[in-house]
Amino acid sequence: MEQFTIHLTIGPRTKSMFRLTYEDVLKRKLMQYDIDIKVKPKQLVHHFEIDVDIFEPQGIRKLDVQTSFLPKELAAQLIKKSFSGKKGQVLFRPTVGQQQSCPTCSTTLLDGEFKVTYDVNRDKICDLLVANNYFAHFFAPQNLTNLNKNLVFVIDISNSMEGQKVKQTKEALLKILEDVRPEDYFDLVLFGSQVQSWRGSLVPASAANLQAAQDFVRSFSLAGATNLNGGLLLGIDILNKGQRSNPELSNHAPILIMLTDGEPTEGETDRTQILKNVRSAIGGKFPLYNLGFGHNVDFSFLEVMSMENNGRAQRIYEDHDATQQLQGFYNQVATPLLVDVELQYPKDTVSELTQHSHKQYYEGSEIVVAGRIADQKLSSFKADVRAHADGREFKTTCLVDEEEMKKLLQERGHMLENHVERLWAYLTVQELLAKRMKLEGPEKAKLMAKALQMSLAYQFVTPLTSMTMRGLVDEDGLEPVIDKSTVAFVLPASQQPTGSSVPVGPITTVDSDPHFIIHVPQKEDALCFNINEEPGVVLNLVQDPNTGFSVNGQLIGDKARRPGQHEGTYFGRLGIANPVTDFQLEVTPQNITLNPGSHGPVFSWRDQASLRQDGVMMTINRKRNLVVSVEDGGTFEVVLHRVWKGSAIHQAFLGFYVLDSHRMSARTHGLLGTTHQAGRTVRMGR
Repeated sequence: MEQFTIHLTIGPRTKSMFRLTYEDVLKRKLMQYDIDIKVKPKQLVHHFEIDVDIFEPQGIRKLDVQTSFLPKELAAQLIKKSFSGKKGQVLFRPTVGQQQSCPTCSTTLLDGEFKVTYDVNRDKICDLLVANNYFAHFFAPQNLTNLNKNLVFVIDISNSMEGQKVKQTKEALLKILEDVRPEDYFDLVLFGSQVQSWRGSLVPASAANLQAAQDFVRSFSLAGATNLNGGLLLGIDILNKGQRSNPELSNHAPILIMLTDGEPTEGETDRTQILKNVRSAIGGKFPLYNLGFGHNVDFSFLEVMSMENNGRAQRIYEDHDATQQLQGFYNQVATPLLVDVELQYPKDTVSELTQHSHKQYYEGSEIVVAGRIADQKLSSFKADVRAHADGREFKTTCLVDEEEMKKLLQERGHMLENHVERLWAYLTVQELLAKRMKLEGPEKAKLMAKALQMSLAYQFVTPLTSMTMRGLVDEDGLEPVIDKSTVAFVLPASQQPTGSSVPVGPITTVDSDPHFIIHVPQKEDALCFNINEEPGVVLNLVQDPNTGFSVNGQLIGDKARRPGQHEGTYFGRLGIANPVTDFQLEVTPQNITLNPGSHGPVFSWRDQASLRQDGVMMTINRKRNLVVSVEDGGTFEVVLHRVWKGSAIHQAFLGFYVLDSHRMSARTHGLLGTTHQAGRTVRMGR
């Protein structure tokens, strides 16, 4: 769940309205789409309502609502739901009396989850939407025969799993084993300091074997450290041998599921080597699903591992019903219908495709592919699907329903065109963000720059961008750059932007006709000096040899020199680089460019924006300042000094401040780095 917080002070007898407009891609799971609404008003509300309007081109097949806070009888009375054809609606408008937890109480019943679930008609094996030179392909075939599975569960039994974690894990495994079908084969692997398996090979899911496996689960105890590498390799070996040695099992869908709560601490502990070992052992033959239990798990490591092996990772929260989360995940992959799924499109007309090959397709899910098309002739556009089902080849061709598309465009017009393009952009950004986790160096920087550029262009909230809510008018009377009804990108509530343009307290700084004022704490005094250089000269301000972090500034001069006066010089360009994270930033009084060497996105000083890039947070506070925070490096501010536009002499320039330098190494040097090394600080003065 994403959580956004906003604080506002309003006067007495005044009203304030908060409007949050956002889009969210719904993913089909277990034969339905879920719309989750958290309801926590924490008080009785005189006018409370939830209205959900649904439009689906394929037509709505079912619509339901569940709440965690209303008794079934009261929910049936208060919640109105209806659907017909392409439209559905849910209404929930309780009065104050209906919200009360008891007739005389001032507390509310409304505290929990309001979940709307629905699904669409599946008359066709797939649907193609084409609009404005973009297409979206939805593939969710029905009435296919379930594939038998080869299942191996790899379970962490290190000492860190003690208490509630191991209790919930055992409960989930016992329930999952009850759901394993007799036609499936399975085994269990446990890893602590040592690695062991229940049977050492795949065995049929007979009643006797399932009972023995449940007894094994009830009886195992925790032991030692975390030999994650050894546990995974044993699980992979059991699946590989089973597929090779038994011809019957070669047509089954193999699935490997690992659950762990920590980091590798026994056996092979180098993450890069573990990834290489697992990738080599699986060899692209089956998916690996990783479940990360609790807050201490290295989840990004599990994500990369799953991604490299055609699976996905999911975090399991122990504060919630972990047993239900574990069983819910298994239910999503419990019924494979197809393997080696390939969705193919005309090569000469399609470009910039999102992921169109999948190792397995599961019952109740949906494969979505989007892309750009050069020729929008609906009659010539098609999608060919190739896969395998129970040892047989599966083939189908999807065509565009031209009459239906014309009706949709008449009904929804621009909304449908916008939706198809934004879906393509969203899927593309998600895939770029996933790929970056596997890369390093220039390739990673290039992917991140493209993901950031698209996130900003389409106004997506991503790990590189965050969300802010702003008023209708800025302090200078100008309208916001981004319309008030859309999402902008700045800091989350826990990290408020720096408000003042001139920092308070002793800080390291260089500004105006570049001069320094060095604060000497021991003497409660300051040492001032200027740098007299010509325009165009580049000064090294900060250089940390331990990390490679550096800041350089290039001087500019006045537009014209007054007769008999010294020509003023100022900083007209600043370069900030952090090689450890491939972060580069070029700042001028006109623009802020991220990773200029790889054609990264360009921001204006009129933007209000924030982004993250591997340990670096950058925040632009519109027309005021830029704050850059580097993990293990420090916090820096660039201030924009503007001058009157009609000035024939002066021009806009930059000031640079070191707000926090305690994490910089003692070897740091440069005009400002030297003051850090000497244990002194500098602040602005004239």
